[in-house]
Amino acid sequence: MSTNRKRWSSYPPAPEKFLKSGHEHPVLLQVLYNRGLRDEAAIASFLKGEDAVQENPFRLTDMPAAVARIVQAIEKREIICVYGDFDADGVTATVLMTTSLRRAGAQVGAYIPNRVDEGYGLNVEALRSIAGKGAALLVTVDCGIRSVAEVAEAVGLGMDVILTDHHSIGPQLPPALAVINPRRDARAGNFQRLAGVGVAYRLAQGVLRAVSHQPWSRLSVDEVAEAEQALLDLVAIGTVADLMPLREENRSLVRRGLSELRQGKRVGLYALMEMASVSLNGVDSAAIRFRIAPRINAAGRLASAKLAYDLLRCDEYAEAYDMAVGLENLNQQRQALTTEAHAVAANQLADVDPSIAPILIVVSDGFQPGIVGLVAGKLTEQFYRPAVVIEKGEEACRGSIRSIDEFDIIAALDRIGCLLLRHGGHSRAAGFTVRTERLPELQEALQGLAAQELGSLDELRPTLYIDAELTIDQIDWALQGQLARLEPVGQQNEPGLLLCRNCRVRNARQVGSGQHLKLVIDGCDYSPVLDGIGFGLGEWAAELQVGSLIDLVFYLEVNEWQGRRSLQLNVQDLRISAQ
Repeated sequence: MSTNRKRWSSYPPAPEKFLKSGHEHPVLLQVLYNRGLRDEAAIASFLKGEDAVQENPFRLTDMPAAVARIVQAIEKREIICVYGDFDADGVTATVLMTTSLRRAGAQVGAYIPNRVDEGYGLNVEALRSIAGKGAALLVTVDCGIRSVAEVAEAVGLGMDVILTDHHSIGPQLPPALAVINPRRDARAGNFQRLAGVGVAYRLAQGVLRAVSHQPWSRLSVDEVAEAEQALLDLVAIGTVADLMPLREENRSLVRRGLSELRQGKRVGLYALMEMASVSLNGVDSAAIRFRIAPRINAAGRLASAKLAYDLLRCDEYAEAYDMAVGLENLNQQRQALTTEAHAVAANQLADVDPSIAPILIVVSDGFQPGIVGLVAGKLTEQFYRPAVVIEKGEEACRGSIRSIDEFDIIAALDRIGCLLLRHGGHSRAAGFTVRTERLPELQEALQGLAAQELGSLDELRPTLYIDAELTIDQIDWALQGQLARLEPVGQQNEPGLLLCRNCRVRNARQVGSGQHLKLVIDGCDYSPVLDGIGFGLGEWAAELQVGSLIDLVFYLEVNEWQGRRSLQLNVQDLRISAQ
């Protein structure tokens, strides 16, 4: 059966006194209890969206110096360049920063590197071009924290540098005028895992508020508040797309950003949502993650992120629609290329026993650099192993890694940094560049580190943490409505994961070219009939007969199709029921 057997672990039941202490649905209370919310005040604050920390952008290290320098540049009419990244977090951060600086009165332009020609982060040739066009101040968003030599080059070219980023910090900070990264504040207890766009938003807030107090500014306090609110749709997209934890500060930002998205004010986003079949009323964190963000990402993966940047800034619907069509075409190409590359990777791994392989490494000169991370993610999900997918070039190779909780990949790359030209990322996702001649050394080093740290491979499998066990007759619209109050859901604020035992199969078939499982189930004895979808579980169809009894672990969701809304079980795993 599945190459990715999952362990089921149920949270202990909440105390009966807790479940009866309030007026909330007991299943919702159990989920909140499992998330660490144990008293009535904390629960009420969470459900009302009031649980975020007080928003004060100046609590981030170096924020005062950064704001002062930008205000000075605005007053002196200096040229500012915002240097971004080509993924959804980086593109939204670039749009946000340029928009807010223009609103503050700055002369500002943007630069987003090309993934294929330039790669991630700052590069010297681009910096020389930017300096040559008269920029006096460089502001990075979602990049630069490990670009020590490149920042030094920018300073040598006569530019001041303000660096905003959220990626892991290396052994040495770049010599920038200001380095704003929430990870610098971790020791002081102020660390919030903001996305790159979240850090950019805090800087934008600081600048807008500071400018409004300048004698030469025409910005009023009310206009600043309006400008800050209008940026939150971008914050929501970048935060969800970059898989940031949706708790506290991020949850508050995304919650308010979704509200802004539902108003459809940003013309380019409205056109993109139309193309992605996302209704204004129906947009939520799942719509961002699976429909909106992939289309924004497609531009930087296969062409130039400038298309996505221009779309998000566009105010003319006809023009925006044409650009949205372009992104849709790129996204379809991205899907096809990912499928092809995954087939190549699977062929390379055909003789590899994943039960004894601590890390999976595939290399090809035919891989597109824009999709290696997607393929790595698919392999990690399939086998629950760190996966490295490398595009091999004549002189240099570019690789992307996706990892698991048990293996901190950025820490591993730091340990073997002497083999690499550059690297960066997070504990679960990272990228690197290595000289082709050193590729064998790198492969050997990664295999050694993974074997050393992962221990017993027999026990290495993902765990599903089940919030509550129900019977099928407890699944109804009232329960769905209560669980919907957890929104926005995502990393570290997952939807309630539920378990139903002894579900009777009424129909089971493969869909999506055989990859996925479509189910119709009931609980026997006059229980409701429910639909289910199991992504990546298509192989189960051959094992299930009409009348089979199965145990299901699932999220409860709403399926909308041709104007019809129905309850659906999003099945995460299943087993044949014990007889």
